[in-house]
Amino acid sequence: MRYLLLPLFAALAFSCCGHEPAEQSVRLGAGGGAMASQDRGDVVTQATKPVQPVGDLEPSSDKDTPAQTAKVNNPKQKRAMSYNKLSEAEAFVIQQKGTEGRGVGEYTDHKADGFYICRQCNAELYRSKDKFQSSCGWPSFDDEIDGAVERNEDSSHGMVRIEIVCTNCKGHLGHVFHGEQMTEKNTRHCVNSISMKFVPAGVTAPPMLIVKQP
Repeated sequence: MRYLLLPLFAALAFSCCGHEPAEQSVRLGAGGGAMASQDRGDVVTQATKPVQPVGDLEPSSDKDTPAQTAKVNNPKQKRAMSYNKLSEAEAFVIQQKGTEGRGVGEYTDHKADGFYICRQCNAELYRSKDKFQSSCGWPSFDDEIDGAVERNEDSSHGMVRIEIVCTNCKGHLGHVFHGEQMTEKNTRHCVNSISMKFVPAGVTAPPMLIVKQP
């Protein structure tokens, strides 16, 4: 009898010995204490890379995992072949990590109630309640919408700063600074206006675009 049960035990043991998928980590850069003048380097001049136009929706695949299916079925999200079409100036900042000129952005002194989304993919980034006047020449926020922004170390221009990018599309937003004592949170997200779009309170934002990476 015990010999007959051995295959059954082996089958049960095999079904319980799977491997959980590893979670993707976010790389955090070291830095802080940088002054506002550090974001006055590159100024928008021209774009050198082509911009991909928005395409039609991509049909669902039988190979999609349940998590992917749930993600694109969210009414606030939409699967697409490419992100929003950008102008040359927008692409220079968002895709090539350029910097908008100081004091020229449309949202630097913007105070309306609502929230800000990524210009490239429509992901929600910041709330107006977290925006403050810093007099640095760019829109400033002391907090982000949870999970909306990733941080990367930026050692360009002979200094070490913390770059901030959109979590969804990796589009360049600006830099984040700490220790300036401008707000109680002691944090300043220095964001290019051209990297964002404003959505007034009570208005439905366009769905965040989900582009399948090759």
